[in-house]
Amino acid sequence: MPLAEETEMTKAEIDAFLSRHETGVLALADGDIPYAIPISYGYNADARRFYVRLVSTPESEKRQFLASSPQSRLVVYEEREARTNYGSVVAVGALEEIDPSELTVEHIEQYGEARRPLFEIWGESKQDLNIQLYQFEPTELSGRRTVIERDDE
Repeated sequence: MPLAEETEMTKAEIDAFLSRHETGVLALADGDIPYAIPISYGYNADARRFYVRLVSTPESEKRQFLASSPQSRLVVYEEREARTNYGSVVAVGALEEIDPSELTVEHIEQYGEARRPLFEIWGESKQDLNIQLYQFEPTELSGRRTVIERDDE
């Protein structure tokens, strides 16, 4: 029977984990209706802040949920070593939209270092897309690692 050992990550382990990944699942809610999407992000470990570019069409669900200024949850996870090592970090807080006219040098540097969104597959032409820049400074940030030791049979 497999034995699982679960441990919480330290602040340094969380920052290292988030810095080496670039994708996660962003969950939003509007009342009792949930919405979750895969996203790409950049992470500044010193500020413990995420930088996200979200692309949507005029009639998209994503745009409707973002307009409601919901609480957000970002989940970043990994599975390694032949399914015996799992890790995840959960960030909770509110997304803050950055108006392009209010971009600072710091913002530009962070978005420049953030990887290009990997989930931009659109049938519509680019002029119909809305590209919004957000920063996400979580009010809660936690990480957990699970190692499963399997018996050799």
